[in-house]
Amino acid sequence: MPHKKLESIISSLLEVTAIKLPTDVYASLQKMRAEETQTLACELYSCIFDNLDKAELLHRPLCQDTGVLQFFIRAGAHFPHLDILEESIFTATKLATESVPLRHNTVECFTEKNTGNNTGKLSPWIEWEIIPGDDLHIDVYMAGGGCSLPGRSKVLMPLEGYEGVAKFVFDTIVDWGVNACPPLVVGVGIGTCAATAAILSKKALLRKVGSVNANPQAADMERMIKEGLDSIGIGPLGLTGTKSVQCVNIEFAGHHPATLAVGVTVGCWATRRGSIDISADLASYAITSHS
Repeated sequence: MPHKKLESIISSLLEVTAIKLPTDVYASLQKMRAEETQTLACELYSCIFDNLDKAELLHRPLCQDTGVLQFFIRAGAHFPHLDILEESIFTATKLATESVPLRHNTVECFTEKNTGNNTGKLSPWIEWEIIPGDDLHIDVYMAGGGCSLPGRSKVLMPLEGYEGVAKFVFDTIVDWGVNACPPLVVGVGIGTCAATAAILSKKALLRKVGSVNANPQAADMERMIKEGLDSIGIGPLGLTGTKSVQCVNIEFAGHHPATLAVGVTVGCWATRRGSIDISADLASYAITSHS
């Protein structure tokens, strides 16, 4: 039954994502720990890695706030199970909520009633992209309350330019970044309107720590903003240290000449994202985010 197979595969992805950090995020934290010189910050890194070891040993989520689930789909136009994919994602979410377990985090708007299974109206949120081929790629992000708090987007005034983009990122991190359990993964989106910039900033968060934008000017901007944020010295868990962020990733789109929008999405030290490639016949899959 393709329904059951697809649900099981996606549920497995959620289990791994909740319990283990992506390989690149884990390596980034190891490097930051090795380079840290301040005593308190070193102790906090030790607590972080003790937490990670216990999560894997006990097979439990590495953070009690397992977030709300957000899926980013790149599906081949000829993937044969597109018609059941959304239903399978919702069912897999319910299965993982019970089996992992995931904390019950989805509440319906206005009634504020917890659904008890991490599904609700348009939740999990799904972004769709149809590409050539017949395979399926899924990215999932567990958006916890802390890492969701610093996110925001804005259309800048015409003369603010790219300096205004950088200022908006700095203002966001200085104002709210400490709420997201640093050291942070910072996604920045640049586009025409607040909505597109926000989506691009979320997609930037899905890029690996240590990756570099293919556009040289965007890559320079990533480097300069990271260096600037590190100089603030927010440190692990916001209690000071030599570094503030793991990376700054920028994604962008063409924009109207009279508008330039910027969005910021922030991941905490426990940036829980997972990636999986699934074959068209569902006979094989690979969770590519985790070694």
